[in-house]
Amino acid sequence: MGLLIYSNQISVRLQYICKFIFAERLNCAYSITQHAESFEKHDGPKINYSNRTISGDCLQLMPHGLLFEKGIEDQKIFCFDFEGQKAFFKSGLGYRFDIFAASFYLISRYEEYLPHQKDFYGRYNSKNSLAFKEGFFNVPLVDIWINHFATVLQQQFPSFRYAMGSFSFLPTYDIDIAFSYKNKGLLRNAGGFFKRPSLERLSVLAGFSKDPFDSYEIMDTINHQFELMPVYFFLVAEKNSVYDKNILPGNASLQKLIAQHATQYDLGIHPSWASNENGEMLQNEKRVLEKIAGKTITKSRQHFIKMDLPETYEQLLRNGITGDYSMGSGSINGFRASTASAFYWYNLKTETVTQLKIHPFCFMDANSFYEQKFTVEQAAEELLYYYRQCRQVNGQLITIFHNNFLGNAKEFTGWAKMYKSFIAQVNAAQ
Repeated sequence: MGLLIYSNQISVRLQYICKFIFAERLNCAYSITQHAESFEKHDGPKINYSNRTISGDCLQLMPHGLLFEKGIEDQKIFCFDFEGQKAFFKSGLGYRFDIFAASFYLISRYEEYLPHQKDFYGRYNSKNSLAFKEGFFNVPLVDIWINHFATVLQQQFPSFRYAMGSFSFLPTYDIDIAFSYKNKGLLRNAGGFFKRPSLERLSVLAGFSKDPFDSYEIMDTINHQFELMPVYFFLVAEKNSVYDKNILPGNASLQKLIAQHATQYDLGIHPSWASNENGEMLQNEKRVLEKIAGKTITKSRQHFIKMDLPETYEQLLRNGITGDYSMGSGSINGFRASTASAFYWYNLKTETVTQLKIHPFCFMDANSFYEQKFTVEQAAEELLYYYRQCRQVNGQLITIFHNNFLGNAKEFTGWAKMYKSFIAQVNAAQ
């Protein structure tokens, strides 16, 4: 018989987190009831999610109350040690903490709806998050909790059956600046040369050297050799700015590059920095990318990971995006939502479950290099660490690499070799 959960209230929040834990992560049958008598008679595994004492064999889970609230209020959170990890919303009876409410708090990004300090780029500062302050930003804590919870359920109810999904790896690439020198026009190259004179620039423009950011053949070779199915996110800003530096979409070379990738890979939009302030820009950029690629675009990742909740996600939904790949930090590697598993976005502003599926990443090359100041050797160790973390919880490892890191630019020497070595290790372990 399936798992039965008793609660004297059935809220949208409770239904959402139970679906994530039991249906999406544990792949097990479950139902929720408000009828105590039916719960008592149930001859199978059961969870009493209430303060009420109910006779019979059941796992008691004392509710914190967050799942029955409406609106967004500052939550008093005190962490404690639990099975070698951190936990909060402690309980004095039954299971030691309210795993439903704690998991909901983390994957809904509850704290990002509250007043918070922005970083230099006007983004949510991950160093102010609960996960960072309490030292669990580098682990998929929600997945770890769920694995332990499933084990406890099975120990108490031998008939309880669940099937965790298997580990998977999804490489993704952001094409922010398709080429370093090529196809940028006379004025941009002249300005760049006078600002920073370079023989390399002249050699590339004269056709004697390959553009240092042109790593597309390298990526193709790796993708085909190891049978990868990556997603490429293209920036197609209508005009250049401080943060939107790609070749403009009217350029034939960029169009050719996009069209070539569209024939063999999945593509996503990389909304320009400027589009954060103008919803019509995202609509236009998506339309331009679809026209060049010849296919409908439903995936997106924010440029510079610039996003605000709920506004950014609401804008994506309005423009036909059903998969977002921005859930990670733009400054430090780790698990922004404390999970290595995809989940549907819960809009706390409207208290609704949406159709926008969130695919969290935990490693980005730019974080290692620019923000964390890692050497390529340190970055390789960090990448392997996150691979192991995701694999241990049967999650999905999503990485972000940029084409400029994988080309022959001197500042990124060793990155392409490191990346290929990592892919080979992952492939060998499959």
